[in-house]
Amino acid sequence: MPMVPHPRAPIHTPTPPFAGRRWPSRVYPGDLAQTSWVRADLRADLARMEGTDPDWSDTVVLCVSEMFANACDHSRSGQDPDGRVIRTLSMPTATTVLVSIVDDGTRDTTATIIGPRIPEHRTPQEWEEAERGRGLLLIDHLATAWGTRAVVDFPFCGGLGTVIWAEFALPVPARAGAGR
Repeated sequence: MPMVPHPRAPIHTPTPPFAGRRWPSRVYPGDLAQTSWVRADLRADLARMEGTDPDWSDTVVLCVSEMFANACDHSRSGQDPDGRVIRTLSMPTATTVLVSIVDDGTRDTTATIIGPRIPEHRTPQEWEEAERGRGLLLIDHLATAWGTRAVVDFPFCGGLGTVIWAEFALPVPARAGAGR
């Protein structure tokens, strides 16, 4: 008798989007090898919301992958053996999803903390030849809004960590049930 697996029921039934929704924060080791887990967890969390378009979810996942890679590459999160990256996900409004990545701070405690930013002084030729620096440009084009801030807003706490955040407008079909 052949064994045929039965499809499993979803763990969570998708619910309509609503303002104030928060998903549990997720903590990852600051290792680029964890990117696939970051993507999978984010897809699963977004799938808990009714009416999400797969293309929209792919866009959010792509941007968060870039944000995670930057945190691993440019902070103590990826340098220290115990480095970590935190991902948060929430809905500030019924039509907006906000994703944040929090890193462990800068490697150089004497440096001025500027935070991630798009390289501005590149010629078209330099952009063509650049091997790095396109991730934030990608986020800038795909997210509704994005930015960075220090984890703690006190001058003497400058190297404690950076938050990079991005907002994404929900696709129109997902908004239909957003009257809550």
